[in-house]
Amino acid sequence: MALWQYRRRQLIRRRIFLGTVLFLLSVILVRYFIPSDSTVKIREDTHKIALFDHLSGQVVELGLEEYVVGVVAAEMPASFHPEALKAQAVAARTYAVKRLQLPDPRVKALHPQADLSTDHTINQAWISDAEMRKRWGKWNYAAYKKKIIEAVEETWGLVMLYEGQLIDPVYHASCGGKGTENSGDVWKYHVPYLQRVECSGHPENNHEAVVTMSLNDFIAKMGVQPQVPAGKIFGNAKVLQITERTESGRVKNLVFGGQSFTGAELRSKLDLKSTLIVGWEIEGSTVKFSTLGYGHGVGMCQYGAGAMAEAGHDFRQILSHYYQGVTLGRIK
Repeated sequence: MALWQYRRRQLIRRRIFLGTVLFLLSVILVRYFIPSDSTVKIREDTHKIALFDHLSGQVVELGLEEYVVGVVAAEMPASFHPEALKAQAVAARTYAVKRLQLPDPRVKALHPQADLSTDHTINQAWISDAEMRKRWGKWNYAAYKKKIIEAVEETWGLVMLYEGQLIDPVYHASCGGKGTENSGDVWKYHVPYLQRVECSGHPENNHEAVVTMSLNDFIAKMGVQPQVPAGKIFGNAKVLQITERTESGRVKNLVFGGQSFTGAELRSKLDLKSTLIVGWEIEGSTVKFSTLGYGHGVGMCQYGAGAMAEAGHDFRQILSHYYQGVTLGRIK
């Protein structure tokens, strides 16, 4: 055997040995040194919530802060900076306490004993410990849950107030880099603490989303039959026309087939990511809508909060930026 062949085999053996050792060490680390559930339990919580689990159809009772842990885990990536997670925790807690004070009739229709639902289309999203394990995997579960619990405990009991009253702390995933929206431009009522602010610190999440559908599907979803051939819909300003945009460029009002719609209605009917429509086109019998951002655009931009945290802002600064004029209070 040539010397170079001998050395090559020796190198291969050493690499195999080293790989085996590293694998065994990782197994030992996971089995014995990664914190067990007992190290990531939240401290005792005196405020209770009756939560309707829309997947099982059951009502479960849990502590308010325990509930907030599940909301933060569901609503914001656990990889985010701790200060962003803290901001999310305060928003989630404020939302929950507000609903405890003013019961949501949609929840009571699901179950008369429930305070909140896990259905994100009704209340905030929430996931169980089992779902956290599934979503994050065994390598990240303990570290991510510990991180979220710390964010919740470091903001324990804090809620947002405007003129001494609990606010409605709405939030969304991404504003698309064009800033947040005035509440009155989306829901037709003016809320002083839900006003437009600049937010452009997360360009990697401002990517364009495209929704494609057939022309017939588009017409059916809009519920209006235009009095022109389908192929001329987008070429005729009298048939499809955006009549008003907000300051951030989102569609506020439009007319289609002689009928008026709001941007929010258009988004709901077509299942668009946002009303920040940057273009549409027709290719044969297919319609394409292109949007930026994700969500209604009002209140806290979650990816913007993440960017602010990375830039050195703490959770108080993040919240005061997105919710104008609010103060922090602590529930008793």
